[in-house]
Amino acid sequence: MSVEVHNETEHEAPMEEAVALAEHVFAEMHVHPAAELTLTYVDEAEMERLHIEWMDLPGPTDVLSFPMDELRPGSPERPSEGILGDIVLCPPVAAAQAQRAGHSAEEEMLLLIVHGILHLLGYDHAEPEEEKVMFGLQRTLLLTFLAGRGQAADA
Repeated sequence: MSVEVHNETEHEAPMEEAVALAEHVFAEMHVHPAAELTLTYVDEAEMERLHIEWMDLPGPTDVLSFPMDELRPGSPERPSEGILGDIVLCPPVAAAQAQRAGHSAEEEMLLLIVHGILHLLGYDHAEPEEEKVMFGLQRTLLLTFLAGRGQAADA
């Protein structure tokens, strides 16, 4: 599996944890080990620019996902293969959300990475039933990852 992580900000970002988390999600969602993912941390100005350009919405957002090969979850017998895509995450927005939610900025960024990967795998939360499925899955994936690393989380 190829996971590239770039931090284009002055903010601290969970680089090694991000790769380990992506590997965990890939394994759980049966994504082929040769799949590719790029994660880039950007500042608020760049995130706002991307948010306007791609979503036509003002202001910075927490995370954006840009799928490439439109992969879907695979199965143990037939994992999904290809380029998953790009995730862009904004640490200052994530930190503000974490403070409001009462957990660490790192936990928020890890949650957003799972969220972004699920979007790349075709999950959405536009409808209530979709939200229930996606948010339940992201919670399970994050908690199993943190439990496997011996960490507690309020995710």
